Amino acid sequence: MKKTIYLFIILLSLALSACQSGGPSTKLNVEMTDFAFTPNHFTVPAGEEITVNIAHHGIVVHEFIIMKPGTTAGENFDEEDKPNVYTIVEVPPGHSQTFTFTAPNHAGDYQIVCGIVGHLESGMIATLTVVE
Repeated sequence: MKKTIYLFIILLSLALSACQSGGPSTKLNVEMTDFAFTPNHFTVPAGEEITVNIAHHGIVVHEFIIMKPGTTAGENFDEEDKPNVYTIVEVPPGHSQTFTFTAPNHAGDYQIVCGIVGHLESGMIATLTVVE
């Protein structure tokens, strides 16, 4: 019995690690809930077209906003942050949406937030890492 459990744990670990390539991808799958992005870290190649598939499982509208290089929304997203938006998409609750954007040409970390009032403050934040 113990051998079976150990074997199951090892196989599960291998399966989960195989799902995580760790390298940059041009296809991102995102789940939105109230109030989180899953996963909350993405790695993409610089300058490439990126396809984002969003599945929204929450009950309120959410946004997927990537901020421009060197900018963040701070403690909350407001009117002053709008000029610093690199790309934005709004997804109604219970819907799925696919969109594309061109990744920034410069390597670095870019902040992803939900700009709906109170959502960033509730922890709806992620990171987009762009690599050469």
